[in-house]
Amino acid sequence: MIYITGDIHGEIDKVLFMIKYKKIKQNDIIVLLGDVGVNYYLNKSEDRPKQLLNDTGIQMLCVHGNHEARPNTIPSYHEKDWHGGAVYVEDEFPNLLFAKDGEIYDLEGHKVIVIGGAYSVDKEYRLARGWRWFPDEQPSVEIKKRVEENLDKAGWKVDAVFTHTCPYPYEPVEAFMPTIDQATVDKSTEAWLGDIQKRLDYKNWYCGHWHINKHVKIGKGKSLDFLMNNVLKLPVNA
Repeated sequence: MIYITGDIHGEIDKVLFMIKYKKIKQNDIIVLLGDVGVNYYLNKSEDRPKQLLNDTGIQMLCVHGNHEARPNTIPSYHEKDWHGGAVYVEDEFPNLLFAKDGEIYDLEGHKVIVIGGAYSVDKEYRLARGWRWFPDEQPSVEIKKRVEENLDKAGWKVDAVFTHTCPYPYEPVEAFMPTIDQATVDKSTEAWLGDIQKRLDYKNWYCGHWHINKHVKIGKGKSLDFLMNNVLKLPVNA
């Protein structure tokens, strides 16, 4: 089975509880929709949470968030083939896999494309306090090109989409932070995802980032789920 949940921001107990409560088995897969919280400080302090996740024996596919480094910029990561696409992995933690943006994976017979990244609305707050901010948090021109080229090859048809943020038309206004002037927010990633959503033939779209749980029926058999604490299962072919 494929289990999907939202940002954990280093709260490893959330995943460990989920594994126990949902009785997730070692041949299952857990998808974390960005901001996992294990590639933020980029030092040995993150080995412990990585080890705890890895030692579950369950493979975890992590989408790139906006509050973490891209694994391709970290020397300890390398690419490997996984379920028909490429992922980034460290030899020391082989069960902790980071998706390569634009890759299409075959998960239990379902074609799934992964597109990470988002804009940090707290960017200025972080910079003012000397906290980490990653300039490459959003998809680059090269990443966008790879996404669209892979969708061309797939005939713009997949079963599911895993992203960190959501398409622009479905931004959850109720989740906007009241202290943030939306006119200052870079929504180019959401706008681009909105263009993709209009063209793409898909069934289920899952995203994190917004720290809410919300189900949206889009019509024509399509849906969008925002995940934070909720855990959903990707439907499995009969």
